[in-house]
Amino acid sequence: MKHLVISFISPDRPGIVESLSDTIKTHGGNWEQSSMHHMSGFFSGVLQIAIDEKKTELLIKDIEKIENLETLIKIGNAQDTKLARIILELTANDRAGIVQEISSVIHHQGGNLIKLVSITESAAHSGQNLFKAKATVDVLEKNTDELISALENIADDLMVDISQ
Repeated sequence: MKHLVISFISPDRPGIVESLSDTIKTHGGNWEQSSMHHMSGFFSGVLQIAIDEKKTELLIKDIEKIENLETLIKIGNAQDTKLARIILELTANDRAGIVQEISSVIHHQGGNLIKLVSITESAAHSGQNLFKAKATVDVLEKNTDELISALENIADDLMVDISQ
């Protein structure tokens, strides 16, 4: 089996996921995980599928034929890692550069940012913009406390919680 990682973007329209899933099913692929979003009139996402090695090339060609769908497709490989996977919930006053600060600290503490989902929203009482994020990070277990401490030291208002 091969794993394909497919990122895509398209002007938003009904049927994008159906077109992708029909094409994958036709070739016997298994849709393993995905994350998709509507943003500013576009629909974009990334997904991972498992497919028989012999069917990989034809599947890629057929996905690339889907109308108005820009794709980047890579063949992945399984990684055996000895890192701990932690999920961090981050909240702070929103400001320019906050994602760069967070990602830099994670990198410099030996972590690998696996997934980041973020939003900005108004605080309930003050109306001030808040940055909220859920970050999945792989890090050596012995470095977890140091990573959290370093994140909390970015700014007085940054709260870091470990969740499941």
